[in-house]
Amino acid sequence: MPIESQLKEAVQITESVWAVLAERLGGTWVLRSAHHLGKSAQNKLMSMMSRPSVDTWLCGALSGGHGRSSAIPQAGDFNAKRFFAFPISGTAQIILVGADDQTAAAQRIWKLTASFLSAKSSSPEQPFLPDLQSGLAFDLPIALEKVLGAFVQTVTCQGAWLAIRRGESLDIQAEWDSSDAKGLSLLIDSNPLLRRVNRSLSEVIITRGQPNWDNLPYGTLKSGTKIWVCLPLVIGQRLIGVVTLWAKKEFTPTEWGRLRELIVRVSPSVEVVVTFSEMGAHLRRLAMLNDFVLTISTAQSLDQIAHRMFGLLSRAFNTELISLFLRSTDGRILRDYSLVEGKVTAFDILLAGHFIEPYLAHDQSVRLIADTLKDEFRPAHVGTRSMLIIPLKYRGQVIGVLIIESLRPEAFNQFDEHLMVVITSHLAGLIEYTRLREEAEGRARSLELIHEVVQQVIGLNDKKEVALITAELVAQYFKFELAAIFLFDENRKFSIQGLGGTHAETVRHALAGVELILVDGVMSHVSKTGESILVNDTRQDQLYKPLKGWEARSEICVALKDGETILGIIDVESLKENAFTQNDLMAMESLAGILASVITSANQYQKLQETILQLQLTEVDLKAHMEAQRLAENRLLQSAKLAAVGEMAAGVAHELNNPLTTVVGFSEIILEELQKDSEHREEMEMVLHEARRASEVVRRLLDFSRQGERVRASADLNEVVQDVIALTRHLIKNHGSTLSLELDEKLPWVFMDRNQMKQVLLNLIHNALQAMPNGGALLVSTMSAQRNEHNWAVMSVKDTGTGISQEDISRIFEPFFTTKADRGGTGLGLSVTFGIVSDHGGTVEVASELGQGATFAVWLPL
Repeated sequence: MPIESQLKEAVQITESVWAVLAERLGGTWVLRSAHHLGKSAQNKLMSMMSRPSVDTWLCGALSGGHGRSSAIPQAGDFNAKRFFAFPISGTAQIILVGADDQTAAAQRIWKLTASFLSAKSSSPEQPFLPDLQSGLAFDLPIALEKVLGAFVQTVTCQGAWLAIRRGESLDIQAEWDSSDAKGLSLLIDSNPLLRRVNRSLSEVIITRGQPNWDNLPYGTLKSGTKIWVCLPLVIGQRLIGVVTLWAKKEFTPTEWGRLRELIVRVSPSVEVVVTFSEMGAHLRRLAMLNDFVLTISTAQSLDQIAHRMFGLLSRAFNTELISLFLRSTDGRILRDYSLVEGKVTAFDILLAGHFIEPYLAHDQSVRLIADTLKDEFRPAHVGTRSMLIIPLKYRGQVIGVLIIESLRPEAFNQFDEHLMVVITSHLAGLIEYTRLREEAEGRARSLELIHEVVQQVIGLNDKKEVALITAELVAQYFKFELAAIFLFDENRKFSIQGLGGTHAETVRHALAGVELILVDGVMSHVSKTGESILVNDTRQDQLYKPLKGWEARSEICVALKDGETILGIIDVESLKENAFTQNDLMAMESLAGILASVITSANQYQKLQETILQLQLTEVDLKAHMEAQRLAENRLLQSAKLAAVGEMAAGVAHELNNPLTTVVGFSEIILEELQKDSEHREEMEMVLHEARRASEVVRRLLDFSRQGERVRASADLNEVVQDVIALTRHLIKNHGSTLSLELDEKLPWVFMDRNQMKQVLLNLIHNALQAMPNGGALLVSTMSAQRNEHNWAVMSVKDTGTGISQEDISRIFEPFFTTKADRGGTGLGLSVTFGIVSDHGGTVEVASELGQGATFAVWLPL
């Protein structure tokens, strides 16, 4: 019957709440089967079973082979008040039952169920060989837990542990009901009992009261413990490990026979498992070479190299006690990389006096320290028992040291030593190349900064703006917490300031109301002597004086000099010690030279700017005069054209006027005498109409030629507009157009001929209506304006008609030019308009595009 079915039936018969089958594997409890216990409750149960007190209670049930019960600490999570534990004989398994209570009959049923499972798990005795198919041979902890479990299942004991020999020590790698023992390393020669086992290769039995009872190696013995046994794991004449057990009573001869038989059977298996594990560890370490090529060689910075290298070493050697020390190019600073709680940290310290200084000598070689206690060597980490120290050499020079430590003695061997020599030889070259590349990039950033500063501040004549821009750029490029530029004013005080960086506001508040340059401070010294200062630990420098709320750990201060004259200083600060290098100092000095030149030439540049501005104003004024002259010439040319046409028009008009008068007179007489139904009446009416139209053209020519008598006086232009609108409003309405008026009520009066201005406006309105054959919007407006230092009155007529092309705009004021020949246009209306306005000292401007309407603006001088 499956285990699940057995648990289900037993729960039903005993009226229990739930039941699980648990097994102790690898020092932890896992659930093999469960009935009537949800996933959430199962997780809580496993968490409870991992507690040391509960683990000890369950191990006691397994060791004693008897069932036991206890109240559940968190009964609400399991719907039951008590635990009932029933061990399965010969295994590391136990049935755990949750119920409020169990009768004696119910407990017998659970014991019967446990015996069924014990019989099912029993198998003929066979050598304890690792299961190569399941991968057990490659998992040393689980394999050793199973080996130890075989001993615990063979006899009843209170606790046990299994240790594997590593050089001259025994490492406890599996435990039973003694969780504090796992991971400890016991020196064989330091304990008389372990020494005796190593020499005799035979078991050691100590009972309470014997002289060596107080010399027992580590074991959580209980008050009822009566016997302690150490069984050696032997291959040939070589001790490979020990199994230690302790119990409340001495073992029977039968139990002793089983233990001795088991220790002989498992020794070869343990040897195979340990060998496989060591071979796997060695292969994993060899794989570091491949990992080194794939991961570390592609790192882009020293921090990335350290981070990736520490990850490889911690996995290969199963330790986090790793340190990398790199010497700076000037030999003063030591960069310390360490692995702290799984994270790589880095900080700079002075090399002088550091314990690693002797290992940076050029003649140093790899050191393998098997046991720091014996060698009396000072490790980098507390509790270290073995170390591997590898100098990093590049072209014969030691540039750093890599230290790998372990809490176990003899954790490293010659294979590890040779492997690390190969890896560090490549690592040293990679580190040096990366460092050179970072220094080159730093110099490139310095040049880029100088270029950016020059680009942004050249030509500035405001010193404060120069200081502010430079400080912000320095902080931005170098990621400094504080970058400050202080410049002298005409009173030789640092009143001109520029602050940048993440702590700029803090320092700005600290400087409020404080004398900036302290008499005996770093900046005061630089401003007086002009000498640059680099401070890598302000606590060790007597010149440094902190501000309220701001105390740096590193500082660079450089003077801005023009010859022997000090113009100001550049000051950069950091909260970290040893934050700056000589390259940073050189970059700041280069920047100071450029900045000093910019500040020195600021006044000259300002004068140059003023000259350029004056030239630009002169250029604008000259262009304005040239444009005015061009317009005047155009008007003069137009006036000349009009004058010539006027003279010609006067002659033509006089020649045509008399014949036309005769034609009109005789046509009227003939029409009076003709009968209304005469067949010639229509033709004579046409003759009269055309003669009158020709007379009108002649009249306009005469008007154009002599403009009539001038009657000018100051008059209201708005009143002229109102009079014309009154005459044309009906015409505009019948045309299907809408009229809008926008008259400036504060428009000054204009010196003009009212009648002529009415004729001008009438011509413009007629033209606008003709440009909108299907109706549209007509806007007539007046306003005052100023142009070329003169005051003008502007009267505008705007339509939404067909518009005028740019080609035609240049000709529309020419006499007899018309775009409305098909609609009876004569080409004289705008010419007359232009003549009237020009005679008043004004001008007519046109703005139009095809399809977008047109605006005619009449400018009259005030």
